[in-house]
Amino acid sequence: MNQDDFLDLAEMLQNPKVMYAYEHDFSNSDVQQWLDRQIGRYRDYGFGLWAVISKTSGVMVGQAGLTMQPYRNKDVLEIGYLLKKEFWHCGYAREAAEGCKRYAFEQLKRDRVSSIIKSDNLASIRVAESIGMRKEDTFLTRYYSGEMLHFLYSVYRETRC
Repeated sequence: MNQDDFLDLAEMLQNPKVMYAYEHDFSNSDVQQWLDRQIGRYRDYGFGLWAVISKTSGVMVGQAGLTMQPYRNKDVLEIGYLLKKEFWHCGYAREAAEGCKRYAFEQLKRDRVSSIIKSDNLASIRVAESIGMRKEDTFLTRYYSGEMLHFLYSVYRETRC
């Protein structure tokens, strides 16, 4: 993503239905900080959340990618995604998550990739399980509005003899 994606990003981050897991209303300043954080991740890690663009329409339908996220006093490589509401239930989340998993294993040569999922986010749990992830832990983590129950889902790269 780049600065030209601000309005598409704001459409997602400022939609309470899309952002219900965060329990936080995003201002324009928050959206800019989110975008700046992604650009910083590209610079620092070579990856972050990328724009998800429909091949047929050229429209940005969401964002997905890999980020380093805190978990129990260490960082884990996480698959994350957000989609505009009108693109829910179209298979984009699963396709993006599967692509991010392949990228983590094939390009980054990582042995494990995870997703940190709010405990009541059943749609994201289904996506995680559909790409082979299994629940490894239950824990509390702090978001904008306080501590919330989350699950750590992970999948491991298959090794061949």
